Amino acid sequence: MFVSGAWQDYEVLDSGDGLKLERWGSIILSRPDPQVIWPAQTPHMWQRADARYHRSAKGGGEWEFVRRLPERWTVSYGSLKFYVHPTSFKHTGLFPEQAVNWDWMREKIKARGRGVRVLNLFGYTGGATVACADAGAFVTHVDAAKGMVQWAGENRALSGLPDTTIRWIVDDVKKFTERELRRGSTYDAILMDPPSYGRGPRGEIWKLEDEIYSLANVCAQLLSDTPLFMLINSYTTGLQSAVLSNILRLTAGKRGGRVDTGEVVLPVTSGGVLPCGASGRWSAD
Repeated sequence: MFVSGAWQDYEVLDSGDGLKLERWGSIILSRPDPQVIWPAQTPHMWQRADARYHRSAKGGGEWEFVRRLPERWTVSYGSLKFYVHPTSFKHTGLFPEQAVNWDWMREKIKARGRGVRVLNLFGYTGGATVACADAGAFVTHVDAAKGMVQWAGENRALSGLPDTTIRWIVDDVKKFTERELRRGSTYDAILMDPPSYGRGPRGEIWKLEDEIYSLANVCAQLLSDTPLFMLINSYTTGLQSAVLSNILRLTAGKRGGRVDTGEVVLPVTSGGVLPCGASGRWSAD
């Protein structure tokens, strides 16, 4: 398992009955999690929630605010800083479980030194982008949602990084990578955090099971002659780490190197761990 256990500003206090109770800085949120099929361990603690997200039987849901919260607030992970706020679709703009992958990427980038070119696909609000840029890489951040790219830029500024360390691209990931391949562009490291299902800026449909292998294959061809790594994250139930292992072995793995895969989890203060998908890592060393 890949465990993100170094957070100070984030904590899973408890989990149970289809919910997770999280501390984001000083603010406590209760959010649904379909994989939490066990009972809560500390029921009294849930009374501390400042806001709760309730799913609707018709789809979606809404927040119930127990007390008035700031429109957004800041959490830190080491020297990295991020804005978070409860969105209408239950998320907060940050996936804290990915910190274990940030640490892994940062270690490899720092070991190589300056000049590392990183491509972050489905970059969302820039957690991995900021982490890699702070480690010394030049990052190309790609996401189809203009609002998410803007949020990522705000996280860049909040972390005190110059804008010259990141190139921002609002585009469909599949089309962008195919154009980059035709242009002869290369990157030393590539990571992707694809959704299970989504649409591009012009209505392009993305379905993970149908697209992930072909995208990984294109990305493997975009790796430079001195590559560092390729990382694939999956939040899709059923797309297990063994699937990611096979995809990486048949794409980037043709160059040799090493493939490591596993569940990504967060420690739970009341006991156990919270499953948060899977990651597949290929590294050249």
